[in-house]
Amino acid sequence: METKRTWIQTTLYSGLGCLALLAGTGCQVDVGGQTLPSPYYISDDVQYYAEGPEFKLQREADALEAYRAEEAAREGN
Repeated sequence: METKRTWIQTTLYSGLGCLALLAGTGCQVDVGGQTLPSPYYISDDVQYYAEGPEFKLQREADALEAYRAEEAAREGN
């Protein structure tokens, strides 16, 4: 009888411990289609990413333009 009582207490305390760990993690939650922040978002450090160029493929466009100019110069000779 004592082992059954110990098993029930161990199971109950383990379940409560797991529930406490899950409640304390502070993960993002998806509720009704919107992502809500963790409860610790006010104390989180802010990450700032500098704004990049408007046209994302500027280097590729410049290389293509240089290639076309080189081809036009080659055909002109």
